[in-house]
Amino acid sequence: MKNILFVFGTRPEAIKMAPVVREFKKKIYHFNVKICVTGQHKEMLEQVLDFFEIQYDYNLAVMKKNQTLAEVTTSIINQLDRILKKESIELILVQGDTTTAFAGAVAAFYNKIKIGHIEAGLRSHDLYSPFPEEANRAMISRIANFHFAPTNTAAKNLHHEGIKKHVYITGNTVIDALQITLKKIKKEKFQPLNLSQFIAKSRFILVTGHRRESFGKPFENFCEAILKIAAEFQDVTIVYPVHFNPNVRKTVNALLGKTSNIHLIDPLDYPSMIWMMQKSYFIITDSGGIQEEAPSLKKPILVTRKVTERMEGIRSGTSKLVGTDTETIYRYSKKLLTQEAFYKKMSNKMNPYGEGNSSEQIAKIISKIS
Repeated sequence: MKNILFVFGTRPEAIKMAPVVREFKKKIYHFNVKICVTGQHKEMLEQVLDFFEIQYDYNLAVMKKNQTLAEVTTSIINQLDRILKKESIELILVQGDTTTAFAGAVAAFYNKIKIGHIEAGLRSHDLYSPFPEEANRAMISRIANFHFAPTNTAAKNLHHEGIKKHVYITGNTVIDALQITLKKIKKEKFQPLNLSQFIAKSRFILVTGHRRESFGKPFENFCEAILKIAAEFQDVTIVYPVHFNPNVRKTVNALLGKTSNIHLIDPLDYPSMIWMMQKSYFIITDSGGIQEEAPSLKKPILVTRKVTERMEGIRSGTSKLVGTDTETIYRYSKKLLTQEAFYKKMSNKMNPYGEGNSSEQIAKIISKIS
């Protein structure tokens, strides 16, 4: 399998795929690598590609205003199908649980092309949380040929579903991306001037939130918790890079836009986000990638989801699952801000998601299979 197509379309996928693409392009492997982006995210995707110096061969540019999941899925499958019929692709690599990953795997399956699934085996065991990601990754697992599981737990999930062949525990490629980024930040003495104002005070909390399953009342409860923290701890700054999704922006701007120590900013490019994570006191998030990255930066995480497929962080103590209940988010935030022993206990843990050599492991495995 020398002709390999990478398919991804969101910013988190691009971050996790970037170190794999860089590894696969090394001459020692003799792979012929092509890249197809779907444009499921647009501006945020381009930022990551520029940072990691990755150029794509195809851009499906699928995103249109107010389109449904079904429309995104069918657009990717139809366009990718045409590409696969003219390219001699032997293996398609998809990452994670996005609509792009699912549609890319289906297009490969329809063309009888082998599928490698990076970050395989994550399960929340709740089909509608996260939605549609939990269903996406489970369906990809049924048709994938090679499963690159980030942890033992992920591999066990696959085994419990009867998937036992070609399951490889490799760690998560996001740690590879993080290490590349930290080295680059240090080497270039990276410091985004527009963000420096937020670190002037002794402590700031970094907040992100965008999950589809939280839209509506759960998201309002989450914002109420942020307001309560801001009101009680006025010496603490809260910085919230707000996702472009209008369902997120409307609620966040309406509820949080008039509080002096809450700063709503546009989404950050990847190196700026890592820089902000480094400088933060702790992080409140529903992001899967941040759950994986933050332990390497020794930052406690409050996870604003009902369930998480990243239970390793919860078990190790780097993360707390707080849901979208106002009082629970507030209580644990207050505990981190006022109890030094509790803070140190959460921040002094090893990262359970990898050591930074996942991309190399995946490339070597595919090379041997070939």
